[in-house]
Amino acid sequence: MGYPGKNHKQYDTPKRRFEKTRIEDEKKLAIAYGLRNKRELWKAQSVLRGYRRGARGILALMSGATDTEKVETKKQELIGHMQRNGLLGPDAGIDDVLALKVEQQLERRLQTIVYRKGLARSPKQSRQIITHGHISLDGRKVNIPGYLVTRAEESLVGYYGKSPFMDDVHPERGRIAKGGR
Repeated sequence: MGYPGKNHKQYDTPKRRFEKTRIEDEKKLAIAYGLRNKRELWKAQSVLRGYRRGARGILALMSGATDTEKVETKKQELIGHMQRNGLLGPDAGIDDVLALKVEQQLERRLQTIVYRKGLARSPKQSRQIITHGHISLDGRKVNIPGYLVTRAEESLVGYYGKSPFMDDVHPERGRIAKGGR
């Protein structure tokens, strides 16, 4: 066991480093979601990989069918967790877990939700105003663009109380409302 205070890598790098199609797809996603680097994309892929691994384990237990109650509780725990996080809808099953795309994981980031709610003009600007401390979650300042927002917290995203963006006459806020530069 390693030192508990030491941070460990939360992602796996691609197996083929110079695969052209993968690099192009990653670049499009990084631009569309305003990611700082590909590492953030790889983290999202690793999280989804863990969910899929759990779903495949549940399917393997279902085929064995030794203890159906235990299998059903594991299935409900996984699906319930993903529904609370906003990755799955209310009537989802194990097949929906296996069909998840990385875009669905990236849509749950605070940076994307701030942009989609119209609090920023672009994904890059939403990242900037988050890191500068202008965004709050239920009145609490959050300055982590990669924070995964749950379904319950989604409506609580707004400007921080002491932020200059709270003022309606702030020049940047007028530009955001118009959608211009």
